[in-house]
Amino acid sequence: MSGLDEAKLGSWLRERGLSTISSTRTTKFSGGQSNPTYRVEVGVKSLVLRRKPFGPILASAHAVEREYRLIAALHPTGFPVPRPHALCEDAEVIGAPFYVMDLVVGRTLWDGALPGMAPAERTAIYHAIIDTLAALHSIDPAQVGLSDFGRPGNYFARQVERWTKQYRASQTDDLEDVERLIEWLPRTVPEQQRTSIVHGDFRIDNMIFDADRPEIRAVIDWELATLGDPLADLSYFLMSWVTAPEGRAGVKGLTGPETGIPTIEAMAQRYCAATGRDGVPALDWYFAYNQFRLAGIVQGIKKRMLDGNASSAHAAATVAQLPALARSAWSFAERAGA
Repeated sequence: MSGLDEAKLGSWLRERGLSTISSTRTTKFSGGQSNPTYRVEVGVKSLVLRRKPFGPILASAHAVEREYRLIAALHPTGFPVPRPHALCEDAEVIGAPFYVMDLVVGRTLWDGALPGMAPAERTAIYHAIIDTLAALHSIDPAQVGLSDFGRPGNYFARQVERWTKQYRASQTDDLEDVERLIEWLPRTVPEQQRTSIVHGDFRIDNMIFDADRPEIRAVIDWELATLGDPLADLSYFLMSWVTAPEGRAGVKGLTGPETGIPTIEAMAQRYCAATGRDGVPALDWYFAYNQFRLAGIVQGIKKRMLDGNASSAHAAATVAQLPALARSAWSFAERAGA
């Protein structure tokens, strides 16, 4: 059972020409901690629905309306996103705002180590990922109607402020490492050099790959997207190279010709060549920030779990990582001079 009112949803879909039959069947996708996502079957066709969580949520979180606007702007450019169909801002239909898009068929690669693949295939997969990120950052926001998708000014300063507020709004414990980061990060923000569309959660399992080829068919989960510093996405993605393999994105110690997984230096060089950069700065500050932001996200998951609104059965395991995540973030801050 998905918990959605399938009769109301079916009527809404038919009114918009997305279904011609009376029955609608929905199944919740497993995984994910943010906006609950469902497969919607209308006869022989399948769609995807993403909605805000039920229950109380933070004011600026889970903005499915922004997600929909973004993929609707990106899809006509040829950038790989699912085709969007319709947005519903009326919570009366299924209990929360939602949008509907095409179901993109392909592979989800959960483990960055890419077990079972040949070295050349791993290299091709990682090249496809970094090339896609460079393509996103090369899109002119004004040309696709997104010039107002984020506030002007230093992205990282705004994000540190935002995630500090998010953390405080859902805080349940006192973590000394987080308190140190909240004091240190705003004082040491690097100057922003470029502005681009930023995905905000650019990692290997937020992509759907072709079933047979090392091609990305869709980048998904745009909940945190905005206009900002492209180094936010790049550094967040490159964090996998300083994260121990754990069956998720981490590839620390697995790079080189033997595995086919490119080194962090090779990935940065390929990105710079595609985006016209001379190089990237030392990444320790960016790694500290990214892990601080993740701590804010996990703290939000913990609060929703305690309130009974967590979206994933794996929420408790994720929440258990919070102290170690905070410690790791502060260790990067120390490497950056804190």
